[in-house]
Amino acid sequence: MNDELAARVRAAVGAVSDPELRRPIADLGMVRDIVVEGGTAKVGIVLTIVGCPAATRIEKDVRAAAASVPGIDAVEVAVGVMTPAERAELTEKLRAGRPARQMPFGPESLTRVIAVTSGKGGVGKSTVTANLAVALAARGLAVGLVDADVHGFSIPGLLGLLDADGLPPQPTRLDDLMLPPVAYGVKTISIGMFLRRGRSDEPLGAVAWRGPMLHRTVQQFLTDVYFGDLDVLLLDMPPGTGDVAISVGQLLPHADVVVVTTPQAAASDVAIRSGLVARQTGQRVVGVVENMAGLTLPDGTTVDLFGSGGGAEVAAALSRDEDEVPVLASIPLSPELRADGDAGTPVVVAHPADPAAVAITRLAERLSGPRGLAGRSLPLRPS
Repeated sequence: MNDELAARVRAAVGAVSDPELRRPIADLGMVRDIVVEGGTAKVGIVLTIVGCPAATRIEKDVRAAAASVPGIDAVEVAVGVMTPAERAELTEKLRAGRPARQMPFGPESLTRVIAVTSGKGGVGKSTVTANLAVALAARGLAVGLVDADVHGFSIPGLLGLLDADGLPPQPTRLDDLMLPPVAYGVKTISIGMFLRRGRSDEPLGAVAWRGPMLHRTVQQFLTDVYFGDLDVLLLDMPPGTGDVAISVGQLLPHADVVVVTTPQAAASDVAIRSGLVARQTGQRVVGVVENMAGLTLPDGTTVDLFGSGGGAEVAAALSRDEDEVPVLASIPLSPELRADGDAGTPVVVAHPADPAAVAITRLAERLSGPRGLAGRSLPLRPS
């Protein structure tokens, strides 16, 4: 009877999901001996590393899973750590046979890669990207987000990925793999996660790198971070057409590009250039997002604080006879969008009925389709 009960406990415990790897701990080799004595289940598990940031949650979930089995009155959990050999075996399993530092998002990948770019800063590109990622995850998609704006990173703050000291959490290292922190279902990596303050009253460190270092950083984010199987990978690009834009064009020439602009000509004129550079690297401009569009006041009147028509102008300039570029969304100016971003809670979560949140949710609906397979050979062999 105890053996049968232990088997049920093992099944329940094994189904617990690792919050970083998002896979059952049984599949990850983290479950050890399980015995039942009387009504007490004694459960052994191992963590991937010493000081695993998810340790408390895993132990809590394991204890709850074991206690949920009928016939179990008490649970004792013994927590250990994987040996180097076990960790190496797990790393190999996560790579699924892919060599270290090989691009997992190449042309053969089914993950849709979307680079969100702009011609200039200050148009709300990062805010749009963060909220879009959360809205896509809310639709049940597996979403990853790379903060490629190395010099002006802001994604951790927008997603609330900050500790009590206002610092982004550092990724867990599993040998030569990095496990990205997760917020609102979005696996996220940013250079801000690797910077620290000199003193508690100092600002977070700044990044002053040139081309080769920027290229290497983006490359490592794409190859050394374990995102797992993703439906969508978003990249929050730095504004303009500099080193990172060129590097991403080289590393991900098959990526789709969404151009963010405000309605005013000063933003839309330069936004066109970012789309043209993306196209020169082989990437496909799939649409334009007009941010900070007209604000509707309580009396029903609309204030076009930043003018109007900029998104349509960018779309028209980037359209070609065989490839029309649509305006995917027009996101109205929104105090809630700004305030929620400062608070680290995306507006699509905090105020889903806000007009800006509604527009971003519709944008997610338009971009949630799978990556197209047209013109791509599939790895199939006749039997």
